[in-house]
Amino acid sequence: MFRNILIIFTLLSLFAGLTALNSMDFYPPSLKKVLQKADSTTTQLKELTLSENAQSQIPMGKFYGISSAPRQFVYIGRVNACRAGGCMDPSPNARFGDEYEYFDYFILFDSAYSVQEVKVYNYQATHGQEITSKNWLKQFRRYVGSKRLITGKNIDGISGATISVEAIVYDIEQKTNLLREEAPR
Repeated sequence: MFRNILIIFTLLSLFAGLTALNSMDFYPPSLKKVLQKADSTTTQLKELTLSENAQSQIPMGKFYGISSAPRQFVYIGRVNACRAGGCMDPSPNARFGDEYEYFDYFILFDSAYSVQEVKVYNYQATHGQEITSKNWLKQFRRYVGSKRLITGKNIDGISGATISVEAIVYDIEQKTNLLREEAPR
């Protein structure tokens, strides 16, 4: 009996993860707008082929090359962050997945793998919306992965948005370094 419940729980968890990824908008209107501003031609995204190891590091995102701008790239992904109070909700009425919130965002890179723009386009968390601010996100421009991003040192913190700040800072650092390792030369 316990084994059957465990199998069902595992299958539901996998299905929920796949459904969440399938529900992501991998070409959001805000990205189209940024790309059109840079180039008036029709822009298409071509998914990059990554190594198995790299692919395992981005279960909820994808890297693309930009057709109208050779050697420029975009990462589009989802970041899961814990709810305020931690990842383990002690409430007896909590359902699986209730302990996480998420947001979707993209990073636009130039040919030197330098961050040109970061935009959060779908924020589904109850706290920390301040990370969607253009002014706060500007501090990632020109980041190339050569140094660690540390909140409070080279990245401004946001009071009341600590969980979201830490989640996006970690993700931007990781994805920038992953692109540098995996992008076609």
